[in-house]
Amino acid sequence: MREKELRLALVCYGGISLAVYMHGITKEIWRLARASRAFHAGDPAAATGSEAVYFALFEEIEAETGLKLRVLVDIIAGASAGGINGIFLGQAISTGQSLEPLTQLWLDSADIEALVDPKQAPTHRFTKVWALPLAWMAGRRDGEDIDQTVEPGEREEVRAKLSHFIRSRWFEPPFGGERFTGLILDALAAMAASPREPRLLPPGQPLDLFVTVTDFRGHPERLTLNSPPEVVETEHRVIVPFSDHGIAGETLADPAELAFAGRATSSFPGAFPPFMVGELDRVLETRKASWPGRAAFLKRILPRQFAVNAAESAVLIDGSVLNNAPFRPAIEALRERPARRQVDRRFVYIDPNPRGALVFGATRSEVPGFFQTILGAVTELPRAQPIRDNLEEIATRSRQIERMRSIIAGIRPEVEKQVEALFGYTLFLDSPTAARLATWRRRAQAAAAKSAGYGYAAYGHLKINGVVEAITDLLYHAGGEPGGQHWRRIRGHIAEAVSARGFDDMQSSLAGGASRATIGFLRTFDLGFRLRRLRLLARRITDLEGDQPEAELSGIREAIYESLAEYLERKRTDRYGALRDAVQGLRGDAGPLLDALGTAMDLKALDSRTEARLAAAFAGLSRDIKRPILLTYLGFPYFDVATLPLLQGEGLDEFDPIKVDRICPDDAASIRSGGAEASLKGIQFNSFGAFFSRAYRENDYLWGRLHGAERMIDIVLSALEPGMTLKAGRTAAIKRAAFLAILDEEAEKLTAVPGLFETLRREIG
Repeated sequence: MREKELRLALVCYGGISLAVYMHGITKEIWRLARASRAFHAGDPAAATGSEAVYFALFEEIEAETGLKLRVLVDIIAGASAGGINGIFLGQAISTGQSLEPLTQLWLDSADIEALVDPKQAPTHRFTKVWALPLAWMAGRRDGEDIDQTVEPGEREEVRAKLSHFIRSRWFEPPFGGERFTGLILDALAAMAASPREPRLLPPGQPLDLFVTVTDFRGHPERLTLNSPPEVVETEHRVIVPFSDHGIAGETLADPAELAFAGRATSSFPGAFPPFMVGELDRVLETRKASWPGRAAFLKRILPRQFAVNAAESAVLIDGSVLNNAPFRPAIEALRERPARRQVDRRFVYIDPNPRGALVFGATRSEVPGFFQTILGAVTELPRAQPIRDNLEEIATRSRQIERMRSIIAGIRPEVEKQVEALFGYTLFLDSPTAARLATWRRRAQAAAAKSAGYGYAAYGHLKINGVVEAITDLLYHAGGEPGGQHWRRIRGHIAEAVSARGFDDMQSSLAGGASRATIGFLRTFDLGFRLRRLRLLARRITDLEGDQPEAELSGIREAIYESLAEYLERKRTDRYGALRDAVQGLRGDAGPLLDALGTAMDLKALDSRTEARLAAAFAGLSRDIKRPILLTYLGFPYFDVATLPLLQGEGLDEFDPIKVDRICPDDAASIRSGGAEASLKGIQFNSFGAFFSRAYRENDYLWGRLHGAERMIDIVLSALEPGMTLKAGRTAAIKRAAFLAILDEEAEKLTAVPGLFETLRREIG
């Protein structure tokens, strides 16, 4: 059986009360990941409800196509409502905790009555009675009033809570910040108290979580120009990152830190007061809870403010104000992904209401009024901007990969001819021991350098420059001092040390090529070269899979991915924390620091282990399979000379182009078409609707699970190779089984929408 990983990087948008709908979606993604883990563990009893449907889907894919698929969620980035859902999902994936306790908390606590600050609430039924007409006006949406949009049994609840909300104290946020912080801590505690299962990622596979926040006052950032040489601008965007570094633990981060991120990212302007760390301190003090890593966390998240003792006075508001679709941190997280088998990388973004409140076209022909224009400019438009720039960046990267693969395929015959001429046909008769592989590899590298002629000097300097920048990145993160000026300072010292030691003595191959010192430098530090070589080898294995028995390729593939994982481990910046003081104190000669880093990386030992693995795997291959794989391994220097300049000195992080998928009501039409307007209640009152009724929340949560199930089945099936398909009609049958399983699971729990279950069963059929 072939093995393949479908890796999901989730990008979760904001949505105010549609957070309840997004909880339903993320819960279904979590259930799919649990089913995948159970499938690979061979434990069908662990899968119940919709998980059993996903388990059966994995079994059917394996039986019908010979592909053993594993689904991993390893990157999550979120803003506002998406940020808080991303925090809970990340905690569940990283620790094996359950998301089940959250459902009841969402349904009970995401309510006006639970969120309104007692100091802001009307004191009696006659408070601001003159504001009641405003409540009636707020109850109308697109010309329809509550009688037309709300089920008869829920109208009084919505009217009462809308009146309560409108008559709350004006010019002060109605929702309580400390109340909300307490609710987040309660949710994390409920997860921690629930039955715990194994982590949902393999050992060593990191879970990276990014939460966007807006720094209301901003912090200074220095920019380098031609004239003046330096300027200072104010930056308001903040990313709060978390990572478990692939290590199982009791929690992804201290609950106080997760609550900090969740409360800050969801501080919707006007609804919640801005978040300040003192609020969290007061809540923790009331609960008699400690936060031992407080200072280190504030220094990491708010380094500028912390440096001037102003972290406590930082004012943080909703992350979706400036960054509602945080693709960039998720893309950057690809740089440190270990891999042990073929990867299908997906970016999946969850947009609960892509049409938003500002509808384009003839349906809104009237000119917007004064307040509508102001509110739209400051709230709707910034967060509703399309993600074209992000998609173009991903598409550019994917085209770059496709271009490189095309070039490699085009020059492969000539490279193989060069390698065969260098070694002779007896190469494939010899048993490739580790010592022979090392000798052959060095000989091939020397021959490739010689054949490159004048172009070798440019290639060599590009490699050296890339290694210097890679070293700078490792030391910059080890030093823990943020800011471009620190990065440039470290790079300057490293470049000086490299030059002083003669490590940059690179000439054309006609003039002697690289010096002995330069070769030693690259052998000590050139991690990128090793990664590119193994990735090329992995791609060659994939190319051969259609023609060769899977059992014969499994050993060499495992050797490649195991070695690749070891090299990728050396890219983890947290490995080099012992160099922190040396980096921060770097002012003169960086030579000793270089030596210390080289010892910590220990790439030569990894080379020896890699060649031992590969030699053992080659021994089990037939001559016909060994030949193309060995030619690729030894021919890599030729390929690298040709392709590295095209990549501008950067390697490729994963093996295939990134694909992008969306989850939103418009894309899940198997049960009901019409998008959010036809299914969700939370879109009412400018996306505050679900705060006014439990029935609204139950409705949106249930639709979230149904939409999540449909789209995840679509995404799983799209991971099949061309030519791999299930039997006709199976996709619809699998979706129907998932829908009915979800209804069966929720029927006794969601008591406020009994009519919805009857309607859905009829529509599903």
